[in-house]
Amino acid sequence: MPDHISLLSVTDSTLLDRISIYIYEAVLEMQRQHPQWLKEKYRKVAWKDDRYQSIFKDRLKQELLNASDQKAQLLKVRKFLQLLVEPSFFETAEFKVLIKNLRQIIIQPSTPSNDGENLDSKSAGAIAILLLDVENLQLDVETEKFLDKICTYPIQIKIAFANWRSMGRKDAEFHERHYELIHVPPGKDSADLKMATVGSSIFVHYPNAKEVLVCSSDKAIIHLCTTLQTHGLTVYRVRKQKDAIAVFNSKTGETQTHSLKTIPEMPSVEEFIAGLKLLIKAEQLRTGCQWLKLSRISNLFQSKYQITITQVVATHFPGKKPRDIFFEYPSEFVAHQVSERSQLYITLFEMSEPKASNTNGSTPELDEQNHMINSSISSPSELEEALVNILKILTAKSSNSAISMSTLGSEFHKKYGKTISITLDELNLNGNFPKFIKSCSSLKLGQTKKGWQVAIAQTED
Repeated sequence: MPDHISLLSVTDSTLLDRISIYIYEAVLEMQRQHPQWLKEKYRKVAWKDDRYQSIFKDRLKQELLNASDQKAQLLKVRKFLQLLVEPSFFETAEFKVLIKNLRQIIIQPSTPSNDGENLDSKSAGAIAILLLDVENLQLDVETEKFLDKICTYPIQIKIAFANWRSMGRKDAEFHERHYELIHVPPGKDSADLKMATVGSSIFVHYPNAKEVLVCSSDKAIIHLCTTLQTHGLTVYRVRKQKDAIAVFNSKTGETQTHSLKTIPEMPSVEEFIAGLKLLIKAEQLRTGCQWLKLSRISNLFQSKYQITITQVVATHFPGKKPRDIFFEYPSEFVAHQVSERSQLYITLFEMSEPKASNTNGSTPELDEQNHMINSSISSPSELEEALVNILKILTAKSSNSAISMSTLGSEFHKKYGKTISITLDELNLNGNFPKFIKSCSSLKLGQTKKGWQVAIAQTED
């Protein structure tokens, strides 16, 4: 007979609905807050659509129907989640909270009370009540959903306190969200005092209330929380802490948080790569420098898209690092690193459009590229010779015998496809560009009002 009762409880339709709804909402929240926990093929699924919601719940309920007892139900839920989420999710604190709440949902219907009644029959119609000081704290719809999931019982009564005349159209907004609105006159702590007055008699007006959410960051509300606790209600103290909502459970002593930061929509892989290319190209045109540090690209990307490269990579390329992406797409990017300790430099992989051909069939641009590739610099003397040759060309086009050091560096970059700094690192030459020029016998460095100037040193006959 006891086995029969247990089987009825675990296959009860209402219980199965509660379990499936709870898991569905957990996946929905995961997609919004931590998409990297979902397996890649489920990250872009439109879980909010009624069709997907129905399929999800029906599939889970069908699995639960095959469970023989409450322990088996928990195992069924875990196996169901394993189909959707990455293994790393099962190591998170969020998973532990999920299982804890799920165990309460599953075990609660068959847990006997002291007088022999089931908790379900004793708490039939039990509700949670939300009290909100709008002048002190404002809750959006997403935060309300978070609070509703924390509570054991559904939030059926929502009461908002404020001087509504000074709140613009907030009264209409909260009315549409089914709040009871209580107006208070202007004055310090007026809303808190009114909330304390109304809240202290909740157990009289709402005898089926088992939980109360007191939403205010004001310390004066502590007395109300104490009063409600002494009458046997579970009190959730809801406060704002920087960019998050913190919820303290008076019964368990635990605090849960909910981020208020808007999570930007995650771009697709194609959008991500295209965005990186556009960003790099714009920075190249702005600075005149073809090779950009990865750290600079990361800062530019975060500033423009309000999301980090690391977040995108964690979503679409689990286990990869941001730097790996530039090696994964060699047809789009070229990555260069002088040594393990040096920074990674990135440029775009671009093919020039074919132009007029030489008699041998090659283009002038291709000849120049081949010359650049074949003219790799492998010693300080070769670097000095290269700079001298560039100076001769530049001074031949100008009446000046000296050229600015920045112009010389830019022309070197154009011809050899790498900056002077990178070349110096490759040759293991300590110091900067001016120091190297001073060490060259065929070059002369001078400082003017316009900056450093480089010229070819005059040799004595």
